[in-house]
Amino acid sequence: MLSSVRAVLLADDPALKHQSAVPLGRVIVALAPSYSALVASTSSVGKDVMPRVAAMIDVTQVSEVTRIVEARTFEHPVYASNAIETVRVMSAHVVLTIRCSAFAPADNAAEAAPIRRVQIEVGKSATVVLAETLSPTDRPTLGGARVIIAGGRALGSKEQFDALLVPLADRLGAAIGASRAAVDAGYASNDRQVGQTGKIVAPQIYVAVGISGAIQHLAGIKDAKTIVAINKDAQAPIFEVADYGLVGDLFELVPELTRQLEHAHA
Repeated sequence: MLSSVRAVLLADDPALKHQSAVPLGRVIVALAPSYSALVASTSSVGKDVMPRVAAMIDVTQVSEVTRIVEARTFEHPVYASNAIETVRVMSAHVVLTIRCSAFAPADNAAEAAPIRRVQIEVGKSATVVLAETLSPTDRPTLGGARVIIAGGRALGSKEQFDALLVPLADRLGAAIGASRAAVDAGYASNDRQVGQTGKIVAPQIYVAVGISGAIQHLAGIKDAKTIVAINKDAQAPIFEVADYGLVGDLFELVPELTRQLEHAHA
């Protein structure tokens, strides 16, 4: 196994500015004959472009790989992470997306990898990006956060979601996430969604506030080291996976928890 990156290939074309699937897919396919494996993280870009790449070179993609058994054999979760499937790829190319939270960070390379420019005809795309907006924040990202505070639909409104979770997250230096139900209700933006159709996270501490624990959500937090659940329903499924649980009214428990943390750091 390689201990470092051999080279970085740079395709510098204005059409690639937004990392749209069509032009980016064309670049990857053009480079494919020189490689046996085409790999991306299970990010929004990776999930967008790699299925297109697999279709263009007529192979089957293996999604959200969590373990590399050997060069052509992989494990990945299926059925909302309730089962682990082992697959062997028989085609000439291996096309994968990797669940990054399942792997330890790579060591820093001793030397910088050389950068090689590649000239590839990207062509025109049928879609045009009209605008991009960035939501600036001083908080950690969900993918890299050590602590995540996540809220569910039980918080009742966006105002209450922010009023309860933001002070607690500030005290813990945490990222803020949300269940799909909370996102659908407009309490949080979709980039905060945690779960099978949102972000797969692996923090040291995950605090689920008012989240019942649907299978879709649990699939996104199984790699968390410690799960804390706050819910008034003692039978909520979230307690089956939680390491610690508080049963009671979240509108009383969360402010009290925040106050106790403030006193502890006073």
